[in-house]
Amino acid sequence: MTAPVSTAMVLAAGFGKRLRPITDTVPKPLVPVGGRTMLDRTLDAAETAGIARAVVNVHYLGEQIIAHCASRQTPATSISDERDAILETGGGVVKALPLLGDTPFALLNADTFWVDGGRSTLAAMIDAFDPARMDMLLLTARLDDTTGHSGGVDFTLDAGSRIARAPDPAGAGVIYAGAAIIDPAVFTGARAEPHSLNRYFDAAIAAGRLFGHALEDGHWYTVGTPDGLTEVEAHLAAGRV
Repeated sequence: MTAPVSTAMVLAAGFGKRLRPITDTVPKPLVPVGGRTMLDRTLDAAETAGIARAVVNVHYLGEQIIAHCASRQTPATSISDERDAILETGGGVVKALPLLGDTPFALLNADTFWVDGGRSTLAAMIDAFDPARMDMLLLTARLDDTTGHSGGVDFTLDAGSRIARAPDPAGAGVIYAGAAIIDPAVFTGARAEPHSLNRYFDAAIAAGRLFGHALEDGHWYTVGTPDGLTEVEAHLAAGRV
């Protein structure tokens, strides 16, 4: 049976250093891309998928993100405040667990986004998540379906969509596209201290419980630099999904 997913966590605490000087005064999630902030694009995806509540973590220029979230009515938003000390991706999730609850939740990056070509990709991920087999279900994308990505691949997928680390970033494979459905039980015993989500990805790989969900009908975007922002905006303006 599909696990209920009604809550999302949005990772919005980073510094966005490569996007300077734009991010000297504006946190990266609030940088407009194609006329809409990346944070709003992420929260829009959650809302479209039927997610009622979002937890957004903040650190760098966090006051701006807190004020922006207060201006939205849906999804209902809570703040996980890391302004005293940034906790990285893993520690940020662990700190927010009391707000997320004990059922599977969506995890979304606030500085990447995708445009669906048809049905909501996030809704399809929620339907596909099977807690009996999966600890985490990651959104994956082929390099041909991305704009702004300057690196190589992250993972390979077997015939059953089970994930392994790619042996060669320049070889065949897929990228992690900044969205996941996660069983919070994977964080049992973890501490809210700085560490990466990669710790949990690797544990799930070792257990055979990390799976991928392909972005099949859409296009994924990341904005790492000012030149990358120009590239992404040009792609969006051309309407090429």
